[in-house]
Amino acid sequence: MSATPAGVPETAPLDPFAPVRARGYVGLLVLTAVLGVPISAAAFGFLALVSRLESLTYTDLPEAVGFDGTPSWWPVPLLAVAGLLVGLIIRRLPGEGGHRPAEGVSSAGAPSAVELPGIVLAALASLGIGVVLGPEAPLITLGAGLAVLGARLVKPDIEPKASAIVGAAGSFAAVSALLGSPLLGAFLLMEASGLAGPMLGMVLVPGLLAAGIGSLVFIGLGSWTGLGTYSLALDDVPHADVPDVASFGWALVIGLAAAFLGTGIRRGALYAQARVEQWRVPATVMMGAIVGVAAFLYAEGSGYEASGVLYSGQHGLNPLLAGSAGYSVGALVLLIVCKSVAYCASLSSFRGGLVFPSMFVGAVGGIALSHLPGLDLTSGFAMGIGAMCVAMLKLPLTSVLLATLLLGSQGLTVMPLVILAVVVSYVVSLRLTPVPTAPAAAPPPPPAPAVGADTA
Repeated sequence: MSATPAGVPETAPLDPFAPVRARGYVGLLVLTAVLGVPISAAAFGFLALVSRLESLTYTDLPEAVGFDGTPSWWPVPLLAVAGLLVGLIIRRLPGEGGHRPAEGVSSAGAPSAVELPGIVLAALASLGIGVVLGPEAPLITLGAGLAVLGARLVKPDIEPKASAIVGAAGSFAAVSALLGSPLLGAFLLMEASGLAGPMLGMVLVPGLLAAGIGSLVFIGLGSWTGLGTYSLALDDVPHADVPDVASFGWALVIGLAAAFLGTGIRRGALYAQARVEQWRVPATVMMGAIVGVAAFLYAEGSGYEASGVLYSGQHGLNPLLAGSAGYSVGALVLLIVCKSVAYCASLSSFRGGLVFPSMFVGAVGGIALSHLPGLDLTSGFAMGIGAMCVAMLKLPLTSVLLATLLLGSQGLTVMPLVILAVVVSYVVSLRLTPVPTAPAAAPPPPPAPAVGADTA
């Protein structure tokens, strides 16, 4: 018996995948594949330039002015200069240097062509001089902008929906190798955008194609130039114990601790951001100096190099895990405090991404707690990464994958612990985050005078 009401003609159900079956979709795939090559090459060049600026400012420059090595105070004036540059770029160039990192992971559309120079320059001046932010956010924005620009050059009359899909694919290509796997970048972008249903498939297929091509370009350029792929990786992961009752208890503790720390960093950054925007250039200089002072205090207090606090932490995770036995608990706690302060100051005023500093702070916290009974090093390392990432990013699936895929085969062992720590941190951090208030409704306009009424 038909479920259609009487009098209503039966119609065939709409095909949700009709846009994918259209002939134009194949052309869209070809376009994203072609654009993925130069975009991923541009992303590789951006990362290579950031790496070169890091060496130039913290190794070559001190030697050029006569120092034997880099003084521990060196980051203070250098990061003040970075604040001056970034403040002027944000204030003077279109686009305000791109997305504000204190506001979370960006899921905005592609920037215009006129905004791209300011975004690139603000990111280079931030990341290349040691600010505690990562390159993924500028790369996502850069990839989307270049993809849309290239698509409009090829097809000036491209439809807005197709342009949005091409922009998303450009972001996929730009971060394809950065997180260690093209799939991780895909999950990050999909979860941040909040797409679902047929629209997810429309965006995901071109994005995965662009990410696969971009990963191949990264590998090829890394081999050809000898610079590597700038990809997140760990060389040797210690054995992880099989989860037991004690380790599940630690998952609750780590989830709670990460939620409070991450919320404190985010709320502090948002509070400072509102003040920085009132006095953009001098306030950004001051925030840069705060990052430098945090690095100086860590170097003086621990005996380790200031670079432990500086930078995103992407390349610091592997030596941190490999040399964890050489860190005292006091040095690890000091590193967490100084890195968190520098991270908060960087979020409030500079331009970059949240992922890698979150991973690093969480990893340090997990290693510090592994000195206590009932928690092995690898489990603490992984749970700290996942819990801190979700506290900062608010992306639970991506946070679990970041913490487990990085560990290779040991990631399967610790995955249940990471999931529990991520869930606890996610729920608690949302409870600690103030609910956004809706803007007040504008008062209704006064009624118009009646026709013929006396308006004198």
